[in-house]
Amino acid sequence: MSAKDIQDILYFCVIINPNPHNIFKSYNTMKRLSLAFLLLVISATTVFAQFDPKTSGAYGCFQRKSSMQELPYLPSQANVAGPHAYDVLKYTINVDIHHCFTSPYTRDFKASVKIQFKADSVINSIQLNAANISLLIDSVRLAVASYTYIGNFLTITLDHSYNPGEIAEVLIYYRHKNVADNAFYVSGGFVFTDCEPEGARHWFPCYDSPSDKALLELTAKVPLNVKLGSNGRLADSTISADTIRYHWVSANNVATYLMVMTAKVNYKLDIVYYHKITNPADSVPIRFYYNTGESPYSCENLIDSMTTYYSRKWCEHPFEKNGFATLNNQFAWGGMENQTLTSFCPNCWGTSLMAHEFAHQWWGDMITCATWADIWLNEGFATWSESFWQESSGGYSAYLNGILGYASSYLSGNAGWAISNPDWAINTPSVNVLFDWSITYCKGACVLHQLRYVLGDSLFFQVMQTYAADTNFKYKSATIANFNQIVNSLSGQNYDWFFNEWIYTPNHPVYANTYQIKNLGGGSWQVDFNAKQTQTNAPFFKMPLMLKVRFSDASDTLVQVMNDSNNQLFKMFFSKQPTLLTFDPGNEIVLKQGGTIVGIPENEDRSGIVLGQNLPNPADSKTSIPFVLPSASEVRVSISNTLGIVVWQTGILHFNSGSQSVEADLSSLPSGVYVYTLKVDGKPLSGKMVIRR
Repeated sequence: MSAKDIQDILYFCVIINPNPHNIFKSYNTMKRLSLAFLLLVISATTVFAQFDPKTSGAYGCFQRKSSMQELPYLPSQANVAGPHAYDVLKYTINVDIHHCFTSPYTRDFKASVKIQFKADSVINSIQLNAANISLLIDSVRLAVASYTYIGNFLTITLDHSYNPGEIAEVLIYYRHKNVADNAFYVSGGFVFTDCEPEGARHWFPCYDSPSDKALLELTAKVPLNVKLGSNGRLADSTISADTIRYHWVSANNVATYLMVMTAKVNYKLDIVYYHKITNPADSVPIRFYYNTGESPYSCENLIDSMTTYYSRKWCEHPFEKNGFATLNNQFAWGGMENQTLTSFCPNCWGTSLMAHEFAHQWWGDMITCATWADIWLNEGFATWSESFWQESSGGYSAYLNGILGYASSYLSGNAGWAISNPDWAINTPSVNVLFDWSITYCKGACVLHQLRYVLGDSLFFQVMQTYAADTNFKYKSATIANFNQIVNSLSGQNYDWFFNEWIYTPNHPVYANTYQIKNLGGGSWQVDFNAKQTQTNAPFFKMPLMLKVRFSDASDTLVQVMNDSNNQLFKMFFSKQPTLLTFDPGNEIVLKQGGTIVGIPENEDRSGIVLGQNLPNPADSKTSIPFVLPSASEVRVSISNTLGIVVWQTGILHFNSGSQSVEADLSSLPSGVYVYTLKVDGKPLSGKMVIRR
């Protein structure tokens, strides 16, 4: 028996015949149920177990980033995406961290950074970020007349005015203080950096904005027993006595927050090779740094298939090298997607974390959010990609199960603000806002899924591939508006409405749809469907709606309508008898209430009693069951499982006429499908609900 058969039977049991005491008796009039079949129906909730987002790589990513210290940001005019006074072309860093690996493991070091930049307008000075709690500036040389270091800004007066397009270099000699700054970490033979969103300024002077990516060349002096990784390829390593100098060169631009050093005494290192799809002779080293006692082998065995899957769906793996490195307890959670060298928490060699962080190499590293207002292009895409990876082995149902898990997490923890706030492009928000779990990760992934639903797979993946290949953004940065324009261009339609409502507007729709089946006579039938939204904390959400109409001969048909106004009536005509209408049968509009699994129409009897859909649905620990009474009545509300067993009920309640509701405590009930029943003066009305945790 197929999953669709089970779903259809549950539809019949819960919706067509809502009286739980008569479910199996009624269904037996249509078809005999064997004991094996009954057990299969009962076990259906196990087969389709809900994905728990807190086991995901995205949740680990959130935990790490939300724990970061607040950091100062650039002046407003420098954080706006697009051209600014100058464009950094390359950072060349030389750093001596040799003594950081021996007791007492101090955090001080000496270094220099040469910054090559191009003037975007006529300039005679440049301003850099240099956090004064961390750095001391010793001197500035090359194209410099003078400099000042005030607050967190290093202002360099250049040796003369530079016209647009002219290139210059400044060389800064500096020291890092022996301080803990949540960007440069030292302990017990471990040294690493971790910089999102604006921590790079704590270990080298830079233009610390994601909109200005640059090449990186890093040389680091460490003890001979230390392995050190960084961005790009290992150009060479030079040994002298007890010292080794690692020389790393990135061939592609890197955002400052993605520039990294990771080093440890007696680090374990495995290297596997990925052979490109377009040129199998061209092998890409994937470096796995790990601690003694750890086993990265499952990830090593998986990396080839994951790289191939992402490459086929988006674009060829974009870098000349990649890698992963587990750190220590100073990096206690999750991961950080440093370009070509992702950081993991200790012994965190899990598929989910790797699927999320590795997807960032395309969405966040190859193409980086231009401002922090564009964080959806990083975290929304990578979180969605984690579910998309599940589709590679488990099919679309496994993918959707993951997305539904994120939707449930968003609905239960909605922080109430939009995914993107234009002010964040100027004023960097707190990490608790920027990396909010329910909004940035969960809702972000669900919005990308809903774009897939709206566009259809063919156009959606064409959009993703075009975005990945666009030389205006590849190895550069992009805004959400840039991505929006690609959608519009490829589709030939204006999808600004989608981005406005899902990205720039908080909250989500709450549906309270109704439908009616009419016999027109002569074998003709009419179904009226009224699309209604009742949310008060957000405007109307325009969306295409999928409707499934079931007929008396057990066949069904799908109808798609564009819901572009509230209380919108759609009339459908058929030449055979409809028996049921299901709203959003595939549950593709995951960011909704009032019908998240299967849209349930209002249930109305001839006396004028109306039973509404419980909210929220799916529910967690509590839910509200609304109803309307035409007159004062005695009421009892109960909840039954799919076997007809009452698992929760009220006593006899007295209500006046009008809109009423009863709150049900679901905390003791397991996840699954349930029927709620309203008895008014002994007459029952029922609806379907879902509990999901």
